[in-house]
Amino acid sequence: MCDYSLHSIRNRLAVEGEQLVVHRFPTSSLGLASVADVPSHREGKTDYKSLPEIWAAFRNWLTSCLEKPSCAVCIPPGARLLLRDIPERLQQQFGVGPEEEVTFTQLSASADRYRDAVRFKNGAEVLLQRLTPGQRVDVLSLSLSEEPAVSDIPVAAAR
Repeated sequence: MCDYSLHSIRNRLAVEGEQLVVHRFPTSSLGLASVADVPSHREGKTDYKSLPEIWAAFRNWLTSCLEKPSCAVCIPPGARLLLRDIPERLQQQFGVGPEEEVTFTQLSASADRYRDAVRFKNGAEVLLQRLTPGQRVDVLSLSLSEEPAVSDIPVAAAR
């Protein structure tokens, strides 16, 4: 639902139909936040892409320090999302377009390891940590659209 790196951040469950954005939290990890909670995405504010990258990063850091911290939005495994603004590097690497319907998944159950990812229709998977801050995500459905893998079922329950 939410990577271990976001457990110290205030969080909540996503709502169907909600618009989210990939956001870098104070933990330096990427996660999902509501568009309304992220300063650069509300009230039509400029995203400062025209500034040199280092100044844009500094301004974003300073803004995040001065504003109320964003709430991490957690997604259950199997939820269907519309991933927008997919960077060209990922489009080429995974053979996808700039906008794709994806399934939210977790790649591992291990503690202290990034695990939140999205699975494209072609089967390719990418960690949320490899996405780009500012990418938009629409929550299409929170209902389970995939069956858990056998390895995800606790041993006691599988007997």
